[in-house]
Amino acid sequence: MYKTGEKPGQGVYFCMKCGQKIVLDDDNDTLPPCPRCGHTEFTS
Repeated sequence: MYKTGEKPGQGVYFCMKCGQKIVLDDDNDTLPPCPRCGHTEFTS
């Protein structure tokens, strides 16, 4: 599980509440809150 503010690395992450996809293009990108529901926990 990954949380908002972490830098989990390049990849695709999914909100654990609504399933919204977040794509991080760079290893230095931080996970934002979910743009759809505001949840802060993600899975890959």
